[in-house]
Amino acid sequence: MSQANGHDDRTLPPSSAEEPSGAFEPPETTPTPTLVPTPTPTPVYSPRAPDARTRELVDAALARLDLEARVRLLTGSGFWRTAAEPAIGLREMVLCDGPAGVRGERFDEREPSASLPCPTALAASWDEELVERLGGLLAIEARRKHVDVVLGPTVNLQRSPYAGRHFECYSEEPLLSGRIGAALVRGIQAGGVAATVKHFTANDSETERYSVDVRMCERTLREIHLAPFEEIVRAGGVWALMAAYNSVNGITMTESPLLETPLRNEWGFDGLVVSDWFATRSTEGAGRAELDLAMPGPGPDRPWGAALVAAVRADLVAEEAVERKVRRLLLLAARVGALPAIAPPPAPARPVPDPAALLRESAAAGMVLLRDTGTALPLAPDTLRRVAVLGPNADTPRIQGGGSATVVPPYAISPLAGLRAALGPDVAVTHAVGARIRHRLPAVTGADVHDPKSGEPGLWVRFIGPGGELLHEELRGGGRLLWLDDPIVARAVAIEAVGVLRVRADGPHRIGVAGVGLFRLLADGVPLVDDDLVTEDPLGGILTPPERWAVLELTAGREVELHLRHEFAAERPGTGFVLGVDPPPVHEDADLAHAVAVAADADVAVVVVGSTEESDSEGRDRSHLRLPGRQDELVRRVAAVNPNTVVVVNSGSPVLLPWRADVAAILVAWFPGQEFGAALADVLLGRSEPGGRLPMTWPEREDDPAVLSTTPIAGRLDYAEGIHIGYRGWARAGATPAYPFGHGLGWTTWEHVGIETAASGADFVATVTMRNTGPRAGRQLLQAYLSRAEGTVERPALWLAGYTWASAPAGAEVTVDLPIPARAFEHWSAEAGCRETEPGRYTLRVGASSADLPLTATLEVDPGPRP
Repeated sequence: MSQANGHDDRTLPPSSAEEPSGAFEPPETTPTPTLVPTPTPTPVYSPRAPDARTRELVDAALARLDLEARVRLLTGSGFWRTAAEPAIGLREMVLCDGPAGVRGERFDEREPSASLPCPTALAASWDEELVERLGGLLAIEARRKHVDVVLGPTVNLQRSPYAGRHFECYSEEPLLSGRIGAALVRGIQAGGVAATVKHFTANDSETERYSVDVRMCERTLREIHLAPFEEIVRAGGVWALMAAYNSVNGITMTESPLLETPLRNEWGFDGLVVSDWFATRSTEGAGRAELDLAMPGPGPDRPWGAALVAAVRADLVAEEAVERKVRRLLLLAARVGALPAIAPPPAPARPVPDPAALLRESAAAGMVLLRDTGTALPLAPDTLRRVAVLGPNADTPRIQGGGSATVVPPYAISPLAGLRAALGPDVAVTHAVGARIRHRLPAVTGADVHDPKSGEPGLWVRFIGPGGELLHEELRGGGRLLWLDDPIVARAVAIEAVGVLRVRADGPHRIGVAGVGLFRLLADGVPLVDDDLVTEDPLGGILTPPERWAVLELTAGREVELHLRHEFAAERPGTGFVLGVDPPPVHEDADLAHAVAVAADADVAVVVVGSTEESDSEGRDRSHLRLPGRQDELVRRVAAVNPNTVVVVNSGSPVLLPWRADVAAILVAWFPGQEFGAALADVLLGRSEPGGRLPMTWPEREDDPAVLSTTPIAGRLDYAEGIHIGYRGWARAGATPAYPFGHGLGWTTWEHVGIETAASGADFVATVTMRNTGPRAGRQLLQAYLSRAEGTVERPALWLAGYTWASAPAGAEVTVDLPIPARAFEHWSAEAGCRETEPGRYTLRVGASSADLPLTATLEVDPGPRP
């Protein structure tokens, strides 16, 4: 199994419309009365908010530390750990990545992690209760891996579909991102584990991510890009926040005044601010700012430590600033049980009765049915003779994106395996790849190589000391290897890996290595690679290391001994590499023709297409929105021979669907985690409803007017769209996307019967009646949008004000209350320096997506006098 997308074919137990078109046209505007400032709400903290006694004890512990001891705590002791201070009973805290699973300090096949659906899939569920339960699972995983602080959720906005880390974020809509993120935080922290909301702020793309200066007006910053963080501080009570790499309006985020105002002074955040890894730029600027912890651990280029002590002694950084930082670090330690003399250990995380069932449920809940002609889905096993499961992702599932969100799961169920298990032996499920995706060198697995001495699957790995002595040796399951803060690596100067490759096909094989450092790779004693691989990216050796390879002509049945020696710098916090073998290229025309023939002989063709963890990855943005390889051609040709063609899009981000009108159904599965195949079978067979609704707009073409660039110009990225991000920009331009924000179909149909509204203080409540007009019970997402036909303040054409779910049996009516909070009417006034509400008339629209809003009501807003 590779680190990014292993799979198995284990046997699984069986589990128990028309497309919208057009966009909302913005009304003309006219002047309205005076603006009324709106008071800032009182912060809402988590159940473990510190009491006065805890704060007193933290202050007492702090008083026992001199300046040098205090500063030592403000830089990590290693790549993932904070420093300990035995004098006050403080142990190290472990921080690890966690947006879609908890890695732990050692993330490889020996210590696997549960792989959750990617954050976009969670937001597509629009289900805060479900996401909170998943947060509880992350807390259990963190405790199991001895992790105190989970580095997630990521709530940067999906400003552009080109963003490489798009899949790791929730939505293009600040309200949805904030509410889903707050739910995850509550679930994690209820288990006594800290969540870390990131990356504060406007880290919405990857191009020049370490240095880019993002420029925007204050209103855009406040209303759009800070809004999800504010919601998570206020409603989630988050205990930690990560400062991003980028600058905003000329100031790098680890030194930004935004860490003070609004974060601490307005929102009341009392938690820890940690830098993104290697993001702390200076001693004095970061020392004076509200950054608390510089990660990772000590090294020659770390800006704090002795330099910060000297800056305090020279009155360049106030000693009170250091005191505040340490106080917040100790408070975090008390919250997670790392300072037991001050606070008792957190209560045990609530157990999840069946984690696999929860992962399966959540994967199905996020799947979005974009199109359904009603001819193919849901599948009826009693009427099926043969099902074709086609495409490059059908048997090699892409369960997660690349970068720091990647975990190594214990298994991953492929769509092919899931459907075979669900349909049983009476239905023939045939498979063909059809269109292959060529990418970087795939890591060898235990199925490819074995130890030359024992014959056991995998690579034999040796650690060599400075005198050539053998320090340690072990058998590893595959060729994707990474060591961070490993004590053996700290003593070693080289690593050797040996394995015998079993050749399965005649032809040219690419054999090589990816990594940073000196590499010498031999095949049966013949040198293939002898090079020093370098990168300027401090995380490049982990995310996208440089590659070198050679091509060998090999014959099937031959065994070739591979020997790799890797030498590295001793001062580095860790090292790693990929030993990879790419088999001979396939005959693509023959492969495609075979898939078409299989489809023509089937009752239904399920084509699983998508991107990869390499095209959707931290560290680089996407260069285009097309499906890689010949996947579009595969879909077109299959649809031409089988009218019951169902396309499953296995991608973390929007892709272009040029054939969308030619197929019977389109289901977006995202990167759905390890239970992919089981959840997909549940949905396709109608055992579960496709619960997802789009959390972002899907474009029709790359040149659509609301598709924004991620490429800086002269180091600067201007957010010229202002407050008109995502669906708001589409509506403003009068453009029609392929599929609008909020869109998604289910297994039944709904009629929006009526709406009544009532004021509740400064808030409103919309009472909405729905009728299930279809043949089976179902669940429908109700979305409420506001618009302003008149006024002096620039407004989006429409903006999301609230949402809720309605459920009803077939043929039944249901009435639900949809809250519209007073905050939905507010805007940020740069002149007044606060949020204001413009009195007057607003239009409320309720429906199934941002482009399908049949119910309307008028709301008269009068915020009253300023308190």
